[in-house]
Amino acid sequence: MQPTYIYKILYNKFGKQNWWPVDKEYHKKNNSDFRFEIIVGAILTQNTAWFNVEKAILSIKKDDILDIKNITETNFDTLKIIIRPSGFFNQKAKRLLTISNYIRNNFNSDLDKFFNREIKQIRNELLSLNGIGPETADSILLYAGNKPVFVVDAYTKRLCERIPLKTKLSYDDIQNFFEKDLNRNYKSEELVYIYNEFHALIVKLAKDYCKKKPNCDNCPLNNNCKFFKNLF
Repeated sequence: MQPTYIYKILYNKFGKQNWWPVDKEYHKKNNSDFRFEIIVGAILTQNTAWFNVEKAILSIKKDDILDIKNITETNFDTLKIIIRPSGFFNQKAKRLLTISNYIRNNFNSDLDKFFNREIKQIRNELLSLNGIGPETADSILLYAGNKPVFVVDAYTKRLCERIPLKTKLSYDDIQNFFEKDLNRNYKSEELVYIYNEFHALIVKLAKDYCKKKPNCDNCPLNNNCKFFKNLF
């Protein structure tokens, strides 16, 4: 089974996911860049559930520091208290300050300048920053930068293991497998939308059906899933 086929099944089942959630009204009111909220969310969501991230972002908004300048000017000890609901707040406070200072010092806090470059260059810079791995970097590129990069997470790997899909299970192998197939079947101008929706649909599948302890009976992929067939 190929990724394009899976995408169509999941899209027909779940519909549009409208991910990444962001409060554009807040940013319009505060004259700030909503893309920075996505960057913050990509870091805060490491090793935690999204509802914890939402609590932390709400706390950041209450303190009126949800932009690059204000984050960089926030004391580390203060910042870690503000983002405490997200867990691992010492590490994440450092990571937020690192990326915020990087964009401020090198791009004058201008996300247009930061993202208006080659994908590979931006990705390499993100990966060079402490605490930013491939999944976080690619989430920033796709959702904040509007770049055609397929995000691989633990849910994607679980799907690849259980179907199984004909790919090795390293991050790069899974990403290349999905991108190669989707590139064959969709126009280049469609890929950002497809990658965005597909990642969100896999998350939806994993939360509703393909859990650690799976709920296979009504899963939209069970007719094509070796894991499900092996249950009988």
